[in-house]
Amino acid sequence: MNRLNNREKLLIEGARVVHKHGLSATSVRDITTAAGVPLGSFTNHFPSKDAFGLEVLERYRSRSEAEVQATLLNDQLRPLDRLSAYIDSARDFLNQNQMCDGCLCGNISAEANEHSDEIVDRVVRAFADDERSIAYCLWAAVEAGELPPDTDVEDLAGFVLSSLQGAFLVAKVRRSPEPVNRFKRVLFARLGTGCPEV
Repeated sequence: MNRLNNREKLLIEGARVVHKHGLSATSVRDITTAAGVPLGSFTNHFPSKDAFGLEVLERYRSRSEAEVQATLLNDQLRPLDRLSAYIDSARDFLNQNQMCDGCLCGNISAEANEHSDEIVDRVVRAFADDERSIAYCLWAAVEAGELPPDTDVEDLAGFVLSSLQGAFLVAKVRRSPEPVNRFKRVLFARLGTGCPEV
């Protein structure tokens, strides 16, 4: 089995610390301590904490984007089943530790004033990508007759994204997935389709 190099240790263990405590509240020393590497090792691999934060975000988004491909963009599934699966998948990932860490992008957006424009812009792009994927799924639902033809897909996609992010924040505070489940129940009730099992 290959041993991790210091850069990988920093990214893996540092990402856990950042996800739990927030990027602004996490020091370089916190990151190197979690990774079990010398403090100087950080600057050998990353020119700044922002550069490190961007790499952590990219890795987090890779997982999120795979989730989106398997659910929202999966044309093999019925459209509203895709939306249901997307919400469930995100909830289940965050609930691996009783929702304690929340969504990394949501966490960073909640402390946006403390971050560089580059970090904030990356989160803005991530949310825009997710909103487009939700809209793609909702357009498919309209075409399949699962939603009315006059559905304002763009507004609905924005509402789903914003509300889901809000549910993640409340779930984080309450240490419970129930706010996400409630959002899903209300969403599907308003769509007139009944809520898939949560």
